Amino acid sequence: MALKSLKKQRRIQVIALATLALVISTVLIGYAMRDGINFFRSPSQVVAEPPAPTEVFRIGGLVEEGSIVRGQGEAVSFRVTDGGATVPVVYTGVLPDLFNENEGMVGTGRFVDGVFQAQEILARHDEEYMPAEVVDALKEQGVYKEPDAGS
Repeated sequence: MALKSLKKQRRIQVIALATLALVISTVLIGYAMRDGINFFRSPSQVVAEPPAPTEVFRIGGLVEEGSIVRGQGEAVSFRVTDGGATVPVVYTGVLPDLFNENEGMVGTGRFVDGVFQAQEILARHDEEYMPAEVVDALKEQGVYKEPDAGS
């Protein structure tokens, strides 16, 4: 009788230890990835539900025509749009070579006091490519135009 209860007790200990290890590993993975997960938002989503100033996220759309203003040094400001809403962006750094008006871009940063403060700006890397999230946001607003197949 004592042998059966000892086996049962050992089995319960092993299950409890495995469960505890699983919980700890899940918490550690979540903690390690907290800065690596950046949710994508279109300008319309940012305007409709502004995120907290502490939240880092990605925004994407088209650089609005006539909106690029270069400041002192590497400072630049512009507006990004998805056709439904426009969000002002400020960035300090070197912009990608293919960064232009009416071209797709994705930025990573925070939305503070109505302005997206970008830490990183990415532009499409050739004439044919645009990030899928940007295409989806533009299609949702009815602004997206398919690239010419003959080019």
